[in-house]
Amino acid sequence: MFVRAILSPLKNLELDPASQDWRRAGLAACTILTLYRIVLFLFDQTDLFVDESQYWLWGQNLDFGYYSKPPLIAWTIRLFTELGQSDSIFWVRLPVPLFHFATALILGSLARYLYDERIACWVMISYITMPAVTLGSAVISTDTIMAPFFSLALLFYFRLLNEDKARYALLAGAMAGLAFLAKYAGIYFVVCAVLAAVFMSKARPSLRNGLLVLVTFVIVAMPNLVWNYLNDLSTFEHTLDNADWVRRSSSDLDLKYLKLAEFFFSQFGVFGPILFGSLIASVYKARETDARILLFFSVPIILIVCVQALLSKAYANWAVAAYFGGTVLVVAGLLQERFYRLLSLSVWIGVVVAVGLPILTAIAYHVSVDGEKPALKRLLGRERLSQELIEAAKENNADIILAAGRDILADLFYTGRDAGFVIRSIRPRGRPTNYYQLNYALDESTPGQVVLWVAGRPTVECDGETIEPVRTLTTQGGAYHGGAMYAFVMDRGCFDG
Repeated sequence: MFVRAILSPLKNLELDPASQDWRRAGLAACTILTLYRIVLFLFDQTDLFVDESQYWLWGQNLDFGYYSKPPLIAWTIRLFTELGQSDSIFWVRLPVPLFHFATALILGSLARYLYDERIACWVMISYITMPAVTLGSAVISTDTIMAPFFSLALLFYFRLLNEDKARYALLAGAMAGLAFLAKYAGIYFVVCAVLAAVFMSKARPSLRNGLLVLVTFVIVAMPNLVWNYLNDLSTFEHTLDNADWVRRSSSDLDLKYLKLAEFFFSQFGVFGPILFGSLIASVYKARETDARILLFFSVPIILIVCVQALLSKAYANWAVAAYFGGTVLVVAGLLQERFYRLLSLSVWIGVVVAVGLPILTAIAYHVSVDGEKPALKRLLGRERLSQELIEAAKENNADIILAAGRDILADLFYTGRDAGFVIRSIRPRGRPTNYYQLNYALDESTPGQVVLWVAGRPTVECDGETIEPVRTLTTQGGAYHGGAMYAFVMDRGCFDG
């Protein structure tokens, strides 16, 4: 059984917590699972999700920032597709298992530095089998790109606290800056370091080294900060859109207790039921200095996102930065308290999910929860719709494929990258609300005259004339299941103004 194969390196280990066998066992288990994930990519039936396609497009136009995210994910995808000389889904997603593998090793190094080899081994395995990591190993996201840099920042910061050397201050600041360039949640590192220093004297580096961390962070993050300034703060504007309560007056605030509960309980699925439960318990149980510092790099992040959920909304992955230090904290606590069976059960649950999800992606069209929609419908049907639109454009000699929805545009740019059509978004009314409206809106400079427009209604009008669709698009069995979409051939003059 493959589940046993992953954990087989843990058999017959020396009982000495300092034994090198623990490190080798953890490395072997992480390597087996990572190779499994990469091999299963070759059989993956899913399409790129909306965000993934958008990140790929960003990578075709390298910059220091983009509409809704900092640049590192686009740079990473561009690097891997260049290395593979291919824009296939395999190469777009290949960084994911590799980045998580690297993060597992880094967190293992942190656990070994703070504790011992045995705890390091279980930290590595607990991280790489974490439910959030399993899901994050199926699609490429900014969380994954942030993970190794945030974890390195933690490792170097603990070394700074214990050894007070300037090089660790520089490295911690640089890694935190790179985490910020991967996802703005990287700023949590600075926030948590400040909070820890305020409440714990042992968490305070010397003034010189503390300033070195901060200055280095700012220097590394500066290219994106400058890009935002030069681009009307577009990324920060999008961030404020997500935290929409910031723009509202206090009288308009409506506390959303159900959203808070939904986010909080989702964390049992993100971190794992046993690990998240243990993290809550560690708030009361953590006594050692290092454990309490790790607590400051975990719990405040969850509390911040809880406030966001209470005031507006919060997605389950928004607190994932809490679980880098949180994994080390919780695993060390479980082992020190001799809860061996509980930790083992947590890992077994994680391994079963880690083995099962890649299999699910390989048979995605054949697995349904209700007998009608595929279980992974959000990752299916996107390429099929784009191919139909491209075929319709060819049959009707269209020059431009036009759409309003970000979902459709994202896959059109990816699937239609070599089709030879101009792909454009409907011009926004007011401020652009997505990357395509900002950079690819239909305007006077767009070449071409005949437009293939995709819309969600069976007829459209232009200059008082009713236009019938040239094709009814397939929406069943995928992301657009249950809806209706139609393709219309129109003169671009219908869209003037």
